[in-house]
Amino acid sequence: MAKLNWKPGNMLAPVPAVMVSVGATPDEYNIITIAWTGTICSDPPLCYISIRPGRHSYELIKKNKEYVINLTTRDLAYATDWCGVRSGQHYNKFKEMNLTPGKAAVVNAPIIEESPVNIECIVKEIIPMGTHDMFISEIVHVKADDKYIDPETGAFHLIKSRPLAYLHGHYFELGAKAGKFGFSVEKKKRRKKMKKN
Repeated sequence: MAKLNWKPGNMLAPVPAVMVSVGATPDEYNIITIAWTGTICSDPPLCYISIRPGRHSYELIKKNKEYVINLTTRDLAYATDWCGVRSGQHYNKFKEMNLTPGKAAVVNAPIIEESPVNIECIVKEIIPMGTHDMFISEIVHVKADDKYIDPETGAFHLIKSRPLAYLHGHYFELGAKAGKFGFSVEKKKRRKKMKKN
């Protein structure tokens, strides 16, 4: 097997495909689809989104300093893509995609009610990076759909929502579980225990 040499590029994949809802008032509500997003820090809880300055939502976030990251699902795949290729300057994306703007707990930007998880964010810093500017943000509140929460254990089973990921121009529903955090160590512990017995 041979390795090919490619020029530097964005090969880190898959990445989340999220719909970011913005706007302080209903007349400026908008949705932008983002793949350049992720976690920065656990405590305080920080995340980022990166947006091209020419996008309609860019100015709204820059002005209001807040937004909501809405996780997407297989059922939201069409809306996720549509909101990424149409401009909020020309369309009311909530209306066009039959999505429901809901009230956030902390920020003025709306949540998308159909999303299983809504992550409310306040911008702390904007860093020009090149083609995109990075909005470093503090997570100030999270809403989660209770139908994915086990009533007995309280465990949140997001996988049941059929989460969406983005991989080199295509959307994928997450598949079968390949392991869990710490399972490699658990196997070693079991082997050692079995050897002792």
